[in-house]
Amino acid sequence: MGKGPAHAKPSGPVPPAADAIPAVDPRLLVREQGFAGYLNEFGRKLKAGDLGSVPVVLGLIIIWSIFQSLNSHFLGPENLTNIAITMTATGMMAVGIIFVLLLGEIDLSVGSVSGVSGAIVAVLAVTHGVNEWLAVLAAIAGGALIGCVHGFFFAKIGAPAFAVTLSGLLFWSGAMLQILGSNGTVNIDSEGVVGKLTTYFFSDVAVGYGLAALATAAYFLASFSDARRRAAAGVPSRPLGEIMLRTGLLAVFTFGPAIVFNQYKGMPLAVLLFLVALVGTDFLLRRTSFGRQVFALGGSVEASRRAGINVNRVRITVFAIAGTFAAIGGLFWASKIAAANQSAGAGDLLMNVIAAAVIGGTSLFGGRGRTWNALLGVMVITSIQYGLALEGIATPIQYMITGAVLLATVVIDSVTRKTQKTAGRA
Repeated sequence: MGKGPAHAKPSGPVPPAADAIPAVDPRLLVREQGFAGYLNEFGRKLKAGDLGSVPVVLGLIIIWSIFQSLNSHFLGPENLTNIAITMTATGMMAVGIIFVLLLGEIDLSVGSVSGVSGAIVAVLAVTHGVNEWLAVLAAIAGGALIGCVHGFFFAKIGAPAFAVTLSGLLFWSGAMLQILGSNGTVNIDSEGVVGKLTTYFFSDVAVGYGLAALATAAYFLASFSDARRRAAAGVPSRPLGEIMLRTGLLAVFTFGPAIVFNQYKGMPLAVLLFLVALVGTDFLLRRTSFGRQVFALGGSVEASRRAGINVNRVRITVFAIAGTFAAIGGLFWASKIAAANQSAGAGDLLMNVIAAAVIGGTSLFGGRGRTWNALLGVMVITSIQYGLALEGIATPIQYMITGAVLLATVVIDSVTRKTQKTAGRA
């Protein structure tokens, strides 16, 4: 039988029916409604449990308001600068542990690894006279190698990360004591590379303001370029008005700290390095295939494996990153106390590192978080510590309050996940 016209296949796309309703991207509807649209979208996210950084930002505002009312010096330039410098060590370590938490795992060894890092750089540079830059590189490389070892036992051998890193906590604490030797303390040159990490300030006011202007301009240009590229491709893009508003808000958060720092000693080197680490790791997580693989593993290991992701490689790399940042944090702690001693990495350091990541908004259940959460979380913890110290509150009470804040954050995280499941967004 011959094929008539009724059996011919269409050569092009089938046109939509006359009464068909075209699909519209919901982001376009939000932007078309202007401010009211964004307000409605914000309310919808809150109802769905998508709180983002709202709780921690509100909490930080409340904390600062309470301590400022109790002591007028709390929000002074000197105290805020000291808070910013102190939080960099814990913050650096929190950046690394966020990668592990995104997998839904935990690393209990970061405190002891930071102690080993400080011991290595102190013994090499001071006791053995090795060039301090080489000692710093050796300490950081040692942290990365330790992380790889932990990742190997977790990924390749299949041992639980909790057990592996708990063993690491004990092993590396002993290694630190062995490296430091019988004296137990090695003082670090305050004018050396490590010593200046937390003591050096860019006294020229142009540095702080220039960095703020550079960050603001870079954000505007990147956002504007991205919007033009998306508009040319016919996909939803931010209008110029929204970009300008976001840029203005960013300017407040960049020039504000610059003004505060310049009223004291200038831009601290420690804060600048911490911000560079945050920007770099945020780019790694959000703009690279490796970052997408980390989030995928946090969502489902089996689905990631079936999608062709090298699960073992990603896991080992993540623990190596955690070890690297633990070592960097150890260098900042050694700089802060101008020494490497037996108490390094002990006490409440591990608790504060994990608390900073979780309080900042990183989920303990994996798959949700950003490295910027480390900044928010460590600001909350350090602000509480400094505020209570100004009021002469005893250390045990500080521990209790910090623990209560962490518990409240975990409860909020759990409730948020349940709400998202109810709303079908998990």
